[in-house]
Formats: sequence, C-alpha cells, structure tokens
Amino acid sequence: MDLIDKAVSILMHDGLVVYPTETVYGLGADAFSDEAILHVYEAKQRPISMPVSIAVSDFEMLCAVAHVRPGMQDFIQAFLPGPVTVILPARNSVPAILTGGTGLIGIRIPSHERALELIERFDAPITATSANLHGSKEPQTPDECTVPRELLIDGGRLPGIPSTVVDLAERRIIRKGAEAGKVEQYLSSL
Repeated sequence: MDLIDKAVSILMHDGLVVYPTETVYGLGADAFSDEAILHVYEAKQRPISMPVSIAVSDFEMLCAVAHVRPGMQDFIQAFLPGPVTVILPARNSVPAILTGGTGLIGIRIPSHERALELIERFDAPITATSANLHGSKEPQTPDECTVPRELLIDGGRLPGIPSTVVDLAERRIIRKGAEAGKVEQYLSSL
C-alpha cells in the first residue's frame, strides 16, 4: 500500500492526515464526516464557532459543495488551483459545523501534486486548515506540524505563506497571503 492509499484509508475511517500544499501543511479529514471534523477542532484546539475551509480537486467538486454565482467562475478559473481560498455560499451537503453557522464555506483547489492526488483518490473534499495548534505559526516543515494525526505526508520545506482568502460574494479580501497583490489587482478591475 503506497502512502496516498494509506492516507485515503485513514480519511475513510475519520482519521487525520497532515499533507503538503503550495503554502503550508494542511490538516486533512473527511469534510462530510461530523466525527472527523470534530477531531480536527480537537486536534487544533480551535473554537468550534470558527469555520474550517475545505480542499477539493477540481471545479466540478467545488460546484458540488458551493453555489457559484455568475461572475464568480471567472475569478475561480483565474486563481485556482493555487494559493487562494474562495468563500462561497455552501450547499446543504456541507456540514454546518464547517461554516461556523455562516452558511458560507472556504474552498481551495491546491496546486501541490500530493495534495491533489490525495483529494482525487479520496474522491471527496477534505478539510484544509493548517496543521498547527490554533493561533500558532503555520507549519512550513514536518517538524512544525504540532497537531495529533495518524499520518504525515512529507513534502519537505514549504513556502510558509498562507493562502489569500477572498469572499467572492462581497468581492473583498478577508486575509492577505500568497498572491494577494494579483488578487487585489483582479478585484479592482471588476
């Protein structure tokens, strides 16, 4: 069994997997399992009222979990896959705990080969929160991944700049991170 198969098996049993992205290490769990999502909150010691983003492998999977309104698709196609998280209206299939009661869900399509392979083989969204305790530094290296987990997929040293978070309904940046300048320029041209 290769490493990705092992990771998929862990995800299928509500376990936690740390995986590399093009920004920082992420903490992955089955985004449709309430039990797995609770494990993420516990592992990170994160307040349950705070939303958790998810990662998908392609635009089709993104549309299965979020409502993409006219005009949003162009932005998504311009920046994803990549180091940008888009906030969109969540579909009913998304567990309410992930939205923090907002009805909105943060979604990434990572451009890191191992992250995409993991999501594709799992064939469903996974959580996409950083693999650190709530409030501490985002992990760039495996040693900095301080959360309990069943498996870590080593991607070496990562850039360490978190994704830029964009609320597409409001057309505004929530958190500046990787590619923030390009995102600002794109939004100002609308």
